[in-house]
Amino acid sequence: MDAFQTILKFFINQKTAIGYSFMALLTMGGERVFSLIAFRCPCSNENFRYGLVFLFSPALVLLVIGYFLNSKTWKLFTGCWVNPRKIFPRGNVCHFFYIFGQITLNALVAPVMWLSVALLNGTFYECAMSGLDNPAYLNVVCNRKSEECFGQLHKVPCAKSSTPFSESDELRRTLQAQSQILGWCVIVTTALLSLLTTCCASCQSKVSHLQLMFWRVYEGTEKEQLEQIFQLYATKLSERNLKCFFENKEPEPISLPAFQAWEDASQLYSFSSSKQHYSTIHKMVEEGQKRTSEERETTLDFVDRREIP
Repeated sequence: MDAFQTILKFFINQKTAIGYSFMALLTMGGERVFSLIAFRCPCSNENFRYGLVFLFSPALVLLVIGYFLNSKTWKLFTGCWVNPRKIFPRGNVCHFFYIFGQITLNALVAPVMWLSVALLNGTFYECAMSGLDNPAYLNVVCNRKSEECFGQLHKVPCAKSSTPFSESDELRRTLQAQSQILGWCVIVTTALLSLLTTCCASCQSKVSHLQLMFWRVYEGTEKEQLEQIFQLYATKLSERNLKCFFENKEPEPISLPAFQAWEDASQLYSFSSSKQHYSTIHKMVEEGQKRTSEERETTLDFVDRREIP
């Protein structure tokens, strides 16, 4: 039993690395499915556009999904049309770009994985670059090759060119080598930028390493318990409403946060060394919440209409 708890604790502590590894496996599997089932290089003048679409379109879709699945995105933009000061507060306009930069970095993980895997495989790049009608590029690729190379390069991915087999095979290997070199460049550049970003963030951190570890544990625990509290109070409220509806009784009062409290709790939090609060809710609890009966009535109507973000 102790061994099982130790293993479970290890996986919980390494959940970020495991999540990235699982994402990498899904990316490799998706790329193979695209290459074997969906991708068919036309071997015509459409090679360049067709190859680039398969190379970059999935990356763009993964980027959009990354934005969509990040809870900070909705915390940042929910209600911004009604209240622009929510994302551009007075005296701290740069805060929006800082938070949006963090969201973007997280969203870029899956697209970079896709580009890396796709370039290392070389299928999409080979198709795209074989259709690039650029004299300078053709001179480089077809250097010391027959004259047919310039007019038959777009047919090389399909093995339908009239060039000798050895020359056609060499052209394919050249295109795949270029793709793999670019793939490794993307991987190395991403790794260096990640290291540089992490180092800069650590160097500019306002808290110590141990306090930062505690902060991360607190955030995870608060989020987990918040979901449980949501479930608990939503169940209590729905049970009360259904009971009053079917039994035709007056509802018993249920204490819920005021409208402004919901709004304040939804704000993204920035740490301040002067007041050691670890979340927006922590800050609200420590500094006190202002409640009024009018706000409470508005909140109950708000809940009944199910308009909570």
